[in-house]
Amino acid sequence: MNPDDTLTIRPAVAEDFADVATLYCHLIPNDVPAAEPLQRQVFKDILDHPGMTVLLGCRYTKPIATCTLVVIPNLTRGCAPYALIENVVTDNGHRGIGYGGELLSAAIDLAWQAKCYKVMLMSGQANRKAHRFYERLGFATTKTGLELRAPGYLPRTPD
Repeated sequence: MNPDDTLTIRPAVAEDFADVATLYCHLIPNDVPAAEPLQRQVFKDILDHPGMTVLLGCRYTKPIATCTLVVIPNLTRGCAPYALIENVVTDNGHRGIGYGGELLSAAIDLAWQAKCYKVMLMSGQANRKAHRFYERLGFATTKTGLELRAPGYLPRTPD
C-alpha cells in the first residue's frame, strides 16, 4: 500500500448515517427496505448501545469500509467478555487493496483492549473468498455457526 492509500479508522457518529447506509448497499444490495426515519433512529440506537462500536475506514474523509464490533459481557471464562464482528463491508471500488484487513485488525485490537477472550464472526457458507480473507487475519473454523432466520429474511447469496 502506498502512502496515498492511507486509511483512517474511527468510530462512526450520527452524521455518518448516509455513508454507512450507502456502504450497506454494497453488503446487501437487495436488503429488506426500511423507511429512512426508522433507519436513522436505529443507527442512533446502535451508536448509543453500550459495548457496540461501528467502525469506519476512511480515505481522506470519505468512509469506504465499515464493520460493527459488539463486546458482550460473559459469566464464563473468568468473566472475560467476548466480541462479535458483523456487517463487514468495503465499498466495491476499494476492495482488494487491504482496507478491509486494516479495519478488521483495528476491530480485533479493540476487542483485545476490552479483555475479550475471543472474537467471532460469521460468513456465508459458500463465500470462500471471504473465508480466505478472514483466515489471512487469523480466524479459523473451530466451531460450526448455526442460525435461525425469521420469515422473510433470506440468507444472502455468496458474491
